[in-house]
Amino acid sequence: MTTTIPLWDHAAPYAAKGHEDEMPHLIPFIQPGSESAVIICPGGGYGFLADHEGAPIAELLNRAGISAFVLKYRVAPHRHPAPMTDGQRAIRYVRAHAEQYGIHPSKIAVLGFSAGGHLTATLGTLYDEGQPDHEDPIERESSRPDRVILCYPVITMESYGHAGSRENLLGPDVSAEQIKAFSAEQQVKADAPEAFIWHTSDDQAVPVENSLRYALALGAHGIPYDLHVFEKGSHGLGLAEDDHAVRAWSDLCLTWLKNQGW
Repeated sequence: MTTTIPLWDHAAPYAAKGHEDEMPHLIPFIQPGSESAVIICPGGGYGFLADHEGAPIAELLNRAGISAFVLKYRVAPHRHPAPMTDGQRAIRYVRAHAEQYGIHPSKIAVLGFSAGGHLTATLGTLYDEGQPDHEDPIERESSRPDRVILCYPVITMESYGHAGSRENLLGPDVSAEQIKAFSAEQQVKADAPEAFIWHTSDDQAVPVENSLRYALALGAHGIPYDLHVFEKGSHGLGLAEDDHAVRAWSDLCLTWLKNQGW
């Protein structure tokens, strides 16, 4: 039986009407001896969560000696700020329980695919240091990920982003302020985490410009990144085990993590 970790002991905040009982949670894949962890955010356009972008990725990380957690965050009909709140809570939870899992509190990365990549990029740009006087010790922890891994991510809410993800997250009537606030390439700060990014140049669902512009934004702030663009490959490939060229992304990513001390 798979273990699940509810992110709250009570009802989650910002619940959609009629869906108050939906509890975001983590599924742990703890690798004994690992001092680092990766929180995985599957994609699905903020409308569902793709199974092939969850557990198989955690198992890959385990084989490389890294602990992982798959995040089951809320999607439509839940809207912002529910997904971001779930992601921030997940980072705070793992950090607060780092000693229990044998994880160093400064070795917590987040990895996301597609819309989960947007959530990951949002977590890497809109973070806080926690509330030191909060009655809940989890809320005292920082929500900043130490590294981010973006897999064919939705980055922007502008025209070259993904309309379905934008509507599911923000609703049909989106203001210019919301578009800017949730276009991660426009929110990169000088202390944003380093990133590993990959995409395919002919992605018809989420254009490669999403990844390119995020990399440029990191570069403008002097933040290191490792960017890989493969010539061909459809959207939503996950591990891409049937694509000889694109499946190399996972080895490249694991090498990058190793070089980061993961």
